[in-house]
Amino acid sequence: MTDEVATRLPIRPSPYEYALELLQRAVALTCLVLGTAYWVRLLGFFDGPAWRFDLMPLYWQATAVPLAVLFPFAAVGLWMLASWGPVVWFLCAAMEVVMYGFFPERYGWFVLILVLHASVAVAYTVLRILLALERRRSAY
Repeated sequence: MTDEVATRLPIRPSPYEYALELLQRAVALTCLVLGTAYWVRLLGFFDGPAWRFDLMPLYWQATAVPLAVLFPFAAVGLWMLASWGPVVWFLCAAMEVVMYGFFPERYGWFVLILVLHASVAVAYTVLRILLALERRRSAY
């Protein structure tokens, strides 16, 4: 490694990198909770209609199973700061936005989830843009 390349390597993470890391870890914990909630629903820990897989309507079965698998998977990717973590989270978020935003007559109107996913997407996008601008500035 040449001296020129070694001097461009960051000694410590920038505030934007640190904030992005914190955001991803917080979203990872949220994904773990949401994944556990879907597993609880699938396994039928609570009494009630549609609170067990064999009693759920087909549209709930088709959405709850992939989300129960993908949310913990996204949590692992986000916690490890892997590049595929945000991609898997985006798949889960898009699925829930379609469920609760476009089909509230079937899945219910869960505004908190919609706001949560939208705010995370905006925060992630803003931090990635700021980080790219910072890297561009430091390259010159």
